[in-house]
Order: sequence, then structure tokens, then C-alpha cells
Amino acid sequence: MPDDVIQPTTSPKTDQNPSVSEVASPSPPQQQMVSDAQNIVDILLNERLLTPVQAEEVKVKSASENKKAEDVLKSLNIVPEEKISEAKAKLLGIPFISLTTASFSPQALSFIPRAVAERFNVIPFLYDEKTRSLSVAMGNPVDLEAISFLQQKTGLNIKVFAAAPNEVAEAIGAQYRQELVSEVGQAIKETEEFNKVKTIDSKEISQIIKEAPIAKIVSTILEYAVTSRASDVHIEPQEDRVRVRYRIDGILYDRLSLPRTVQDAVISRIKILSEMKIDEHRTPQDGRFNFKVGDQEVDLRISVLPTVFGEKIVMRLLRKSGGIPTLPELGLAGTALKNLETTILRPHGIIIVCGPTGSGKTTTLYSVLSKLNTTRVNIMSLEDPVEYQIPGVNQVQINPAVGLTFATGLRSFLRQDPNIILVGEIRDGETADLAIQAALTGHLVFSTLHTSNASGALPRLLDLGAENFLLASTMNGIVGQRIVRKICPDCKEAYVPSAEIIGEMKNVLGKLFPEKPEIKLYKGKGCAECGSSGYTGRVGIFEVLPVTEKIAHLVLERADSTTIEKKATEEGMITMKQDGYLKVLNGTTTVEEVLRVAQE
Repeated sequence: MPDDVIQPTTSPKTDQNPSVSEVASPSPPQQQMVSDAQNIVDILLNERLLTPVQAEEVKVKSASENKKAEDVLKSLNIVPEEKISEAKAKLLGIPFISLTTASFSPQALSFIPRAVAERFNVIPFLYDEKTRSLSVAMGNPVDLEAISFLQQKTGLNIKVFAAAPNEVAEAIGAQYRQELVSEVGQAIKETEEFNKVKTIDSKEISQIIKEAPIAKIVSTILEYAVTSRASDVHIEPQEDRVRVRYRIDGILYDRLSLPRTVQDAVISRIKILSEMKIDEHRTPQDGRFNFKVGDQEVDLRISVLPTVFGEKIVMRLLRKSGGIPTLPELGLAGTALKNLETTILRPHGIIIVCGPTGSGKTTTLYSVLSKLNTTRVNIMSLEDPVEYQIPGVNQVQINPAVGLTFATGLRSFLRQDPNIILVGEIRDGETADLAIQAALTGHLVFSTLHTSNASGALPRLLDLGAENFLLASTMNGIVGQRIVRKICPDCKEAYVPSAEIIGEMKNVLGKLFPEKPEIKLYKGKGCAECGSSGYTGRVGIFEVLPVTEKIAHLVLERADSTTIEKKATEEGMITMKQDGYLKVLNGTTTVEEVLRVAQE
């Protein structure tokens, strides 16, 4: 069998992997129970997953009810099952693997039928042909009968890894029906004949990359991206593999590994589709093409970059169907929505949207432009790049190579009789000055700025050289935003949060915190619909800062962002973190998501 199969990109060290003979026999039941009660709890206590009070409760309950600590912990539901399994693995000296982030080898899966996998709650994930060893993840890693059976059935050395039982069960369901791994695995088998050719003539390469197996690999990678709602696909050459990762709801997931033998052909195939030069390997290249799956059509933006191990490709997926969301659909509500709608109805002035890269600033601006887009106004946008085409809006993509920058484009715009101008980003003092001049001459100007919150935008513009008195008179409002993942509706469940979490939320929300006898929050348990992540889709958390008379006065005084934010909250502004916690309380997202994106 060939070495070049789809395998996990981060395979655990084989020298630590216990074979059948290395898995110790369990201790006598009574002794095991006492030892188990002390050790698992102590490990979780040391890792701060249990409080001293909870640890004592588990030990007492384990002794009084004659139960294993593991079973007591599961019944109390105070520690995630994965963490219990990880602690148990440490106790037994067996390596632990998290199956939510592992990628699977189709060759490994072929050694153990699904019925056997389900019977023993075991899943193979890696095959090493050199040592003839099969790495398997087990819910019960000390089941010697199961390990012995697997060894006899496969005739291979079995390397045992501990995993959470629920993750093993989910992985069995997902992987034995996983089209991505199986289809690409079949295509790779078909490409093995290319490896037998010692020398490939340059004239033959174009024929090879048109062959069905290579086309099938690229097509399957893209189909999976569309059906899994991915926004980006990363194809990254490594020393011994080619890693394929998907960005889903803002998080990168490792889903596939390709052998090095198909690397050049796959990259050349994508280059041809994107109309790039396939013989150029030293400089970055950009391209685009459309791809259709069923009734879904996506516009793909391709970026190729030379790295140490070959060319890395990132494909950005822009969906043509679905349309531009409205402001409430983005997550704007209440005071924030009212303030923004009031601000954008003014005939002139500047509105800035702030946040880091990937926080949804452009989508918010597109939603605003769609709301203002009528036949009575001339809307012009200057972008880098133009991500979505809006009917009726004159969209221009900047091209610094020919001198078309944000600053030069903005100068030309002013001679095009616009009512509303969108400048993709204010990057320098010249663009800031031109935006202010456009606002002073009666235009409504929208733009973005890379600051962490809304109050930081005004001092940032002053740092870029904008005059404080002009800024105070032209600025209408500032929007700060982030994107959080939404809880999956199919596996959503309620829980009572700890006193620390309630205390933190009360501290941040203040008067906005609801006075209820019992506060319930929600989280996703993880299911097939959400890929066991517990999240499906995303929503924005916002803060909208209207530039009132008092805020304008602070700009004239060149006040810092802390002073501006304090005054804005006194005037009723809800901060991003507050908006996030309100969305936690209404069951839209989780505390962990808000802290991930909005914690300063």
C-alpha cells in the first residue's frame, strides 16, 4: 500500500503510542475505585476545571455511593466529557487525541468495518505503512479484549489513543459517510500511476492536470467548502504533506491532508482555472473564477504565495446567492439600530465603521448602501477589492500599480457628481483630509478604520493629521463591531451559569442586567448539523457612537478614547461587550464567544 494517503496533519508521536502489550491491566475493582477517585479529581483540580468544593463533593459522592469518580463527574455534568477523558488518559499514561480537530486517513478507515467500530466504540485515524501500525482512538482505552480483536482482525500493530466516548461515536457517524475523505482518497489512488513515471515532460504536465483524478480532487475540495459554509479554503504545502483547511464561521478547521505527489498538479489545476501563469513559481499571483454546486454559485478569489515548501493557495468564497443582509439581520437592534438609521439619513457628513480585519465592516457598509440605494442618488464606492456587486452603485476597485489609490480615486469621485461616497478604508492622512473635504462640500461619506472600538476612531483620525475643528463638525457617527458565532439551534441546551459568570455579566451590563430569580444561558452540545462545534452561522455585536454636541466638544479638546467612551456611555451608548452579553442572555451566542472577540 502507498505511503501517500490522506493522513492527519498533526499525528501524535508514535514512540508514545502504547500497543496491546503496553496497556496495563486494570487494578482490582475496589483499589481502582479509590485510586480513580483521588487521581482523576486531583488532575481536574490542578487544571482548574474543578473548584476545591466541587472536588470534595465528587470524592465524597464516589466513596458513599461506591461509584467511579468518572461516573460521578458525568452525572453532575460540571466538567466537559472530553476533559474527563483527557484526565483519565493522563492517569493511565495513554496519549489523548481530540477528534474534533483530527483529520482521518481513508486507508486507516478501510481496515476496520463500521460495525466493528460501533461495537467497540473505536475509530482508526492513521496508518503507518513503514511500521505496519494502525492508530485508533478509543472511548475505553483499557478494553484489552477490543484491542486484541482489532490486532487479530487487521494483522497490524494497534496504537491506542484515548478519546472522549461521545467524540468517538460522532466521528464514526461522520467519517464512515464522509464524502470528502473517501472521494479524495479514491482520486489519489487513481493518480498513483503518475508516480510510476520517472520523468514527466513539460508538454505532458498540462495533460496530467486535466486528468479526471486531479480535477476530481479540486472539485471535491470546493464542493465541501460550499456545502460546509466555508468562507476560505487554505491549501498549504508542508514538509511531508499538503494541508487543506477550511474557515467556517471565522474559525479554521483542519479537514484534509493530501500527499506531496499531487501537490504540483492540484496547484496547477487551480492556477489554470484562475487564469494564472502555471510556469511562474517565484512571485505572488491573484486570480478568480466561478464555481457552481447545485443551485449555489460562488465567486472564488484566488491568492497564490510562494512558501518554503511550495506555493500556498488561499481561496476566498463569495456567494452570489443570498443577497445582502439587512441591518437587523446583521445583529443591530434597539438603541444601536435607531442611532445608526438616524445617522445615515443625514444628507452630509462622515460615518466610520471600526474593527479588525474579518469583523464584517464591509458587509455592514453594503447593508447601509443597499438601504440608501435609490434612483434619486448617485452612490460611488472605492474598494480593495470589490467583494459584492450592488446593482445601481458605481463600484471602483483600487489599483496602486497604475496610480489608482484611495486618495487619487477620491479626488476623481468629487468630479463625478456623487451624493454618497464609500471609501473602503482610511489608511493615511491624505485620504482622511479628502474624506473631510468631501463631507464639508455636502457629500455623505462612509469608510472603515482599523481601531479596536468606536471611541478610538476619533483620536486615530487626529493622529493621521485631521484638523480637530473640521472633524468635530463633519463626523456623524461611528460604528464599532465584531462577529460572534451563533449557537446551533439543533443542539441548543440551557444551563445555569456559575456565580463568577453572573457576577462578570452584572458588572459589565449594570442596569441592563435583567432582575430574574434564576438566569439561564445556552450552549450548543454539538451535532451533525454543526459539525460538532455547537455553532451555526454568525451575527454581529455592535456599538454605535453618535457624535453629539458633547462628543464634538471632546474632539475639539483632543480627548483620549477612554474619556470619549465614558461620555458616550453616559449618553446611552451600549458597548460591544454589553451588546454581546445581551445576545448571550437572549440565547443567540455564548459567553466564550463574546470574550473571544470582545475582550480587551
